[in-house]
Amino acid sequence: MAEHTYLDNASTTFPKPPCVAEAVFRYMTEAGTNVGRGEYAAAFDVEDMVFDLRSSLCELFGGVDPSDVVLTRNVTEAINLVLKGWLAPGDHVVVTNMEHNAVMRPLTQLAARGVTFSRAQCAQDGSLEAAEVERLITPRTRLVVMTHASNVCGTVLPVKAVGEACRAHGVPLVVDAAQTAGVIPLDMRECGASAVCFTGHKGLLGPQGTGGCVLDPAFAEGLEALVAGGTGSSSDSEEMPPFMPDRLEAGTPNLPGLAGLAAALGWLEKTGMDTVRAHEQALTQRLIDGLAPLAAAGRVRMVGLPTSEGRTGVVSIQTPGHDLAQVAHDLDARFGIQTRVGLHCAPSAHKTLGTYPTGTIRFSLGWANTEADVDLAISALGELLA
Repeated sequence: MAEHTYLDNASTTFPKPPCVAEAVFRYMTEAGTNVGRGEYAAAFDVEDMVFDLRSSLCELFGGVDPSDVVLTRNVTEAINLVLKGWLAPGDHVVVTNMEHNAVMRPLTQLAARGVTFSRAQCAQDGSLEAAEVERLITPRTRLVVMTHASNVCGTVLPVKAVGEACRAHGVPLVVDAAQTAGVIPLDMRECGASAVCFTGHKGLLGPQGTGGCVLDPAFAEGLEALVAGGTGSSSDSEEMPPFMPDRLEAGTPNLPGLAGLAAALGWLEKTGMDTVRAHEQALTQRLIDGLAPLAAAGRVRMVGLPTSEGRTGVVSIQTPGHDLAQVAHDLDARFGIQTRVGLHCAPSAHKTLGTYPTGTIRFSLGWANTEADVDLAISALGELLA
């Protein structure tokens, strides 16, 4: 079998920059202490590392104050924190029909408790007109929640235009930046977002088990904690501390992972987000162009936008006349090409794209991929679908 070619970066980026693993190892072997649980120099050093990480994340997403950066295990936990900490029975939410289950499953749980939601309709290529969101806003609407880009087809949604509509109606906007953080700039003040939820292990190039949300201070004041417990602060009280970020964080964080995420952010700053983005877009366009003859012959159906413009490094396809799971298996078994097949935890998006219930094979490109990786994928599909 050929050496593995990893094309599943929308699931998690791999490989990480070498400095990420080095930082995790260094924390485990040289630091190893907790935050806020020790009155000694090593503990203070770790505390400084976490504060610097919050500051970097705050700057990256255009936040106001590093203390309003809440660290979680992943973007799913961050979204749950925001939705369940803000909404109450009788509230109404507007989402798009391109959302991941990280949004839809918490909302479905909340719907059983009296929260309602409406879905703004996206086009079959995943694109969205902000007016589709605005027309669904009612006097009961307490949140608009939307993905910045689809994990299925890569289409980037107009968060700035939606944010302007939200501001006009006085409704907070929550952005799921799982697929764009670290690749496409997102300034929460510029786009009018009250919360940006992110994960550390995709475009930010950090380890799994890291993520969080950057909150507008006024919005943060209205949030209830998702989890309560020890924080290492205000230990004389059995109530959660009244100050941020402790008010919304509890328990021991994934400090080895956070050390890795801090290193990843340093690498990203040094390399340049624009450089990473340009590299991924060039590879994406190469893949789209290479698949065009297969699409013209009816052997492949590509979903999403026609070019790399307005999309992340994701290209999803269907293979008419060939079982998707078998094709994905053969890509790996015969050519060492690793992809993701199925519904990608986003059934609503697949219904919008016309790929439900079959799903797609998703090729997702990252900073470490090369033109040779793309060319191998194109030639392998040509051979398998001949």
